[in-house]
Amino acid sequence: MEVAGRLVVLLALLVTGTGLRIGGVLDAGRTARLNALAYYVALPALVFVSTYDQSVGDLLSGALVVGLVVVMGGTAAVAWIVHRNRSSGPRRSVAVVQSYHSNLGYLGLPLVAASFDAHVAAIASVVYGVLSLIQVPLTIVLFSVLGSGDTSIRHELQRLLTDPVLGALAAGLAVGGLGVAPPTPAITGLDAAGTLALPLALLCVGASLRLESSRFDLADTGSVTLLKIGVMPALAWLVFSLLAVDRAAFAASVVMLGTPTSVSTYLFAGEFGGDTAFASVNIFVTTLVSIATLSALVVLVG
Repeated sequence: MEVAGRLVVLLALLVTGTGLRIGGVLDAGRTARLNALAYYVALPALVFVSTYDQSVGDLLSGALVVGLVVVMGGTAAVAWIVHRNRSSGPRRSVAVVQSYHSNLGYLGLPLVAASFDAHVAAIASVVYGVLSLIQVPLTIVLFSVLGSGDTSIRHELQRLLTDPVLGALAAGLAVGGLGVAPPTPAITGLDAAGTLALPLALLCVGASLRLESSRFDLADTGSVTLLKIGVMPALAWLVFSLLAVDRAAFAASVVMLGTPTSVSTYLFAGEFGGDTAFASVNIFVTTLVSIATLSALVVLVG
């Protein structure tokens, strides 16, 4: 019943976001403001509150970093092999990238924080930081090689380094390392803001879900979906089991890597000459299917 309840809540928030967009309530301006509230306030607050009283040594280990690199690189390599013969270059680049590029911030991190204790949420924050520093540069390189856009790679990397969630992670780890206790009212306020991360993020994701093309290629989209929310978390389960990380790191990593394709891949596709209609379909399908698979993962690793 707990799984069913979680599934209903997640789906309801996604559908609400989509319905508000279709109904004109969440127009472009309001959606942008809602995104800003989630990205610049709720998610950074969630990360800081999760990490400010933890030491780096308790959250980050060599095994964790190695496992994340292996799973990300392994999934990207498999995606390259599976999609290498796509007739369209723009479609091939999108298929490869969307097979591994995870929605860490708007689904993974708030879902872990809502489903597990503070220590697991803190490790998930570190996982977010490590994976972001891997997947974004990898995506930029692959789109640069396979795409045809003229977007500045330097600009994209600067955008990554100014990520407010990464900034909150650095601040939280710094405070934890110093052993300084922030004022209680400040933590109370940040904690309240952090609890809004999951509903805000799901509303934003729901508002962003749209199909640009009526052409649905079952084979192409099916292979991306299978790799992203099937192969990737399965590989994560295997790798982190072999590395024998602790239960908290295992749970945080598997759930984070089991998230659907990030909405940002649509933006990357547009900037680097990828197939945006195809990207839109893949985001829609992987997000909807992942609501069920993520709910199952949370129970399995819990």
